[in-house]
Amino acid sequence: MASPEIRLKIERIFRSLFADPKLVLRNEMTAMDVPGWDSLMHVVLITSIEKEFQIRFSLAEIEALNNFGELIQLTEKRIRELKTG
Repeated sequence: MASPEIRLKIERIFRSLFADPKLVLRNEMTAMDVPGWDSLMHVVLITSIEKEFQIRFSLAEIEALNNFGELIQLTEKRIRELKTG
């Protein structure tokens, strides 16, 4: 799956979870930039992404994330690892 496809799917998850169909995400965005993105919503978001792509993130990876761009990169990494076995 190409990066634009991954990004689009994750953006759809964000828009659905935060009930904002016009939400525009930038790589440097953090939880502080998205109304309603608190610790509980973060868990729901990560779980939704894992389910969508059938991947798993470690707790350390999740804790190390600093922004939306890093979340995209980590998701891409997990998908590549899944494909290469």
